[in-house]
Amino acid sequence: MSERNLDFDAVIDRRGTKCLKYDFAVQRGRPADVLPLWVADMDFKTSSYIEDALIRQAQHAIYGYTESDDAYFDAVQHWMLTRHGWQVEPAWLQKTPGIVFAIAVVVRACTMPGEAVLIQQPVYYPFSEVILDNGRRLVSSDLVLDEKTGRYQIDFADFEKKIIENKVRLFLLCSPHNPVGRVWSREELQQLGRICRRHGVIVFSDEIHADFVWQGQHQVFATVDPDFAAFTITATSPSKTFNIAGLQVSNIFIPDAALRQQFRRAYNASGYSQLNAAGLIAADAAYRDGGVWYDAVKAYLKDNIAYMREFVADRLPELRMIEPEGTYLVWVDFRGLALDAAALEELILNKAKLWLDSGAIFGEVGQGFQRFNIACPRATLTKALTQLEVAVEACRKGNL
Repeated sequence: MSERNLDFDAVIDRRGTKCLKYDFAVQRGRPADVLPLWVADMDFKTSSYIEDALIRQAQHAIYGYTESDDAYFDAVQHWMLTRHGWQVEPAWLQKTPGIVFAIAVVVRACTMPGEAVLIQQPVYYPFSEVILDNGRRLVSSDLVLDEKTGRYQIDFADFEKKIIENKVRLFLLCSPHNPVGRVWSREELQQLGRICRRHGVIVFSDEIHADFVWQGQHQVFATVDPDFAAFTITATSPSKTFNIAGLQVSNIFIPDAALRQQFRRAYNASGYSQLNAAGLIAADAAYRDGGVWYDAVKAYLKDNIAYMREFVADRLPELRMIEPEGTYLVWVDFRGLALDAAALEELILNKAKLWLDSGAIFGEVGQGFQRFNIACPRATLTKALTQLEVAVEACRKGNL
């Protein structure tokens, strides 16, 4: 059998499928006719190997409690080794129904109510939500945008200062970083890790976007120093890589036995046990047979980024696209339009008719930015950017 689902130019109508991205605009306060480029799933069919594996499961017609076996771990282990050079062990693995779920578990496992958890804003907004919803204190060592290079950097002095002043015991690392697209270098991760080691900070490393790197090379945080594995929880998932987020399966690796036990106690207290049966089937098929599809979709996404880069530079000069080193999420600076928050929302939502993720939800330092999901057919991306161009032209003429 060969891979069938490689036509990424095909525009597939997702409306009427109970799709969060397309079917719930009105319920979430947006106009019904917006074009959505917000939530991080793709508008592409997943690998035909995953499709066929799920069809076989559906035809079996018994959907009882399901658990993974050695073959499942072998597929995951092979992917991590061949794609990321990391040899994981069976004892390290804790499967969860998603990485945000795992963040909630680690927050409860490693901190007490009222204690501080450190993040680096602007960052994936569920980080903040989970911290606050669990009664912990949110502390951010904000990333710093170099206005000359358009590249975000870590303020290491501020990072360590925030840890000391707030008695931080847990840090949520986003690597590659969502939404600013940084792929952290080995040297940057070493410096972060050494600070955390010095102050006894546990690192939860969210590496869900590790399979989409355009510049540099993804470094598994737990491997950049022999000591780091002892205080690191590494979160991985096939959900973004293979467009199966709705099947809810993530693989969390915890090499240190004591930390693993701590995590599992909190996990067990959540009342969750076996994962979604379809998720386990899909993950196994993805890591075992999805390589051809993955390589093809990665090439397509890289071309989409290049297309958007040229479009913004040539036709939207007031905007600045922050060059993504990783992820299929593009962070765009709209501050050149000199609009306040309400006017920018009006431009995006009601004039351009786009549903994007406003930078403000990623933290105060995200004000004036928007996040675009470019994992869609070129025709969809062209339509979105053209609608934006028309709206910006009206703004130029004072017709907002």
